[in-house]
Amino acid sequence: MKRTIKYAFVAGSIILYSCNSKNEPAKDASAESNTENAAAATDGVGQSSVKDDASHPNIVQVAIGSKDHTTLVAAVKAAGLVDVLSNAGPFTVFAPTNAAFAKLPAGTVEGLLKPEKKEDLKGILEYHTYVGALKTEYMQDAQEFEMVNGSKVKISIKNGKYYVNGSEIVASIPTSNGIIHVINDVLLPK
Repeated sequence: MKRTIKYAFVAGSIILYSCNSKNEPAKDASAESNTENAAAATDGVGQSSVKDDASHPNIVQVAIGSKDHTTLVAAVKAAGLVDVLSNAGPFTVFAPTNAAFAKLPAGTVEGLLKPEKKEDLKGILEYHTYVGALKTEYMQDAQEFEMVNGSKVKISIKNGKYYVNGSEIVASIPTSNGIIHVINDVLLPK
């Protein structure tokens, strides 16, 4: 009986305290900081404008931080896919390096970055993106995956190395919203 009265008293105290604290303006520095961050986030549009230095970086943030993926980042921006790839996902991105883009015929990248080629560029980048997290340890030889653009890629495994459409996966980087598999070729939809 005494225990029940004690719990009732504690619960009542918490309720009274929380009611009183709602009437007082918050003077917490973190609340002011959150308000400022929310205001800053509304200056931009979409998930990519949210500033978060505490969480594990997402696919776009990791790519932006890579000196080997500046062409890919420029392509993602030109195709208008920054916000999409900043969302929760999970996504798997087969990320061609700058050297991979340099293997394309002269003028190809520059041509694709033009505004009138946005849909073509978007289709190519969507062919590098899978909805879901594909870790190499779960991939099997001859397995196929349907990419965002509707076309399929084929996984192969040779001597313990993983390949997508014949391009070796040279590194795998986990992100907060999926995984990046670094490749040395640009995958072209068939």
